[in-house]
Amino acid sequence: MVVILLKASEIRTMTREEIEKKIKDSKSELLDLRMKAATGTLEKPSKISAMKKDVARMMTVLNEMKNEELEGGNK
Repeated sequence: MVVILLKASEIRTMTREEIEKKIKDSKSELLDLRMKAATGTLEKPSKISAMKKDVARMMTVLNEMKNEELEGGNK
């Protein structure tokens, strides 16, 4: 299990499908981290917060992409 912190600029270079897959993978990894925290086997609890922030960052960029597509279609 590797926690990779992504910057918004890195996320913006990905396609929508890549971002959606990454969000899905990150959410399942976040579930694993929470389970480890509950059982007391998690070495670095800060990984949970970092993963949550990454998911939020990816979802924000994904919503920006969707909004740009909607605005572009209305012109």
